[in-house]
Amino acid sequence: MTDQARKQLDTTGLTCPEPVMMLHNAVRDLSPGELVEVRATDPSTQRDIPRFCSFLGHELIEQDEAGGVYRYIIRKAG
Repeated sequence: MTDQARKQLDTTGLTCPEPVMMLHNAVRDLSPGELVEVRATDPSTQRDIPRFCSFLGHELIEQDEAGGVYRYIIRKAG
């Protein structure tokens, strides 16, 4: 799935609300249906990013965590 991501967004080391604010800006630059991969270390992104997607209608395709790094694959709403 990662290879399909158009944009990579590294928010590691940043804390709320910066990861979601950066995601919001990144999604604006995408065309509908395009993907963005977000990497974060802030545990609050586990709550904030799914809510962001739900609120704005984007699709959270994948979400996982390994070694304290949270990874999200999001498809921009059409």
